[in-house]
Amino acid sequence: MALRANGENFDKEVLGSELPVLVDFYSDSCIPCKMLAPVLSQIESEHSEIKVVKVNVNFDIELAERFEVQAAPTLIFFKNGEEKARHRGAVRKDEIEALIG
Repeated sequence: MALRANGENFDKEVLGSELPVLVDFYSDSCIPCKMLAPVLSQIESEHSEIKVVKVNVNFDIELAERFEVQAAPTLIFFKNGEEKARHRGAVRKDEIEALIG
């Protein structure tokens, strides 16, 4: 199950991670976010070379603002602490796999 990140642990778990990290900025009330959740679970179980982290934009507004997240869901792929790719909105599994390389 994806790690939940917040303002207290985000820098350590995402920016300081030795593994590349796919961050899902989501909202509990967002239908596309709910549709994306099982896809992200599949990605997490099939790709041990990355870490999947979830950030709830309703509770972690500061993180959403810090990374200029305008809508949920927004996926941001980080490698070595730097943003490498971003996708906003619903996305298919193959598109996520292309995003993470």
